[in-house]
Amino acid sequence: MIENLRLTRRPRRNRKSKAIRALTQETYLNAADLVAPFFIVDGDKRRDPILEMPGISRLSIDTLILDLKPLIQGGLQAIALFPKIEPSRKDDQGSYALRADGLIPRAIAKIKEAYPHLCLITDVALDPYTTHGHDGLLAPNGDVANDATVDALAQQALTQAAAGADIIAPSDMMDGRIQAIRHALDQNGFEDVSLLSYAAKYASSLYAPFRGAVGVAQVENDKRGYQMNPANAREARLEGMLDVEEGADMLMVKPATFYLDVISQLKESTLLPIAAYHVSGEYAMVQAARHLVDVDAVFYEALLSIKRAGADIIFSYATPNILKCLNGDRLVR
Repeated sequence: MIENLRLTRRPRRNRKSKAIRALTQETYLNAADLVAPFFIVDGDKRRDPILEMPGISRLSIDTLILDLKPLIQGGLQAIALFPKIEPSRKDDQGSYALRADGLIPRAIAKIKEAYPHLCLITDVALDPYTTHGHDGLLAPNGDVANDATVDALAQQALTQAAAGADIIAPSDMMDGRIQAIRHALDQNGFEDVSLLSYAAKYASSLYAPFRGAVGVAQVENDKRGYQMNPANAREARLEGMLDVEEGADMLMVKPATFYLDVISQLKESTLLPIAAYHVSGEYAMVQAARHLVDVDAVFYEALLSIKRAGADIIFSYATPNILKCLNGDRLVR
């Protein structure tokens, strides 16, 4: 009988009350950990629902500025901007990405005017701007031309920095782009602009809702020639090490919940902050199960697992849900 064993180790003692569970909790989510991604469009007073991502809409700049107020009051300190460009502005070079009067530079300036202390993170990649949907420029054989793309990305980064971006986040996965962008920023007086490298961006099936949200064209050849093989983990450490050497200030793993092992390994490999992107497919899958599960509770558990794996920064479309939980409007713990 168990009563005769005289147990001395009873881990349940550390779980017997809410107060003790709080004292012994190892991992906490905080509003300061979160980055809220937003999709923006040209126009005024626009709120275009994204069918693939229930609860998420493409917003005009004025609408976004209004929507940000309660989130900032709830503790949000950082957002990331992604554009949906009108098809008439796209070309095979993605040239609209370099325009100082483009959608993203205008959004940066207006948001900074409204919320000077909000951290603005901007995406550097050409896929929202190209007719072919790739993250870079195409060579005559149809492959993405690495070095020519890197030159264009450096120019895109300069455009965003000049508009007032706090953190530039290259998501293209070209070789050498961190070094080129860091050099371009430093040579043009933007030494204080940070670089968050998508160091380990996997060729994942979980990006489909995002591509619909930003109107990225279906690519003729998939992106496995430059995004990472989902089977590889050590390669993520190599990519991270290279980006550290090239001048990155932070490193990203994308997606997040399918790659918790990669987050953990990268965390052990560098002293730089680690970001993780809880991507559109991860968000959409939970929303698709909303009649079966408590959506807020699942989102909270998912982001807690990402934090537990070692992420310091978490990009998530569920950020408004999590802020509600953290502020006691919806207790899930």
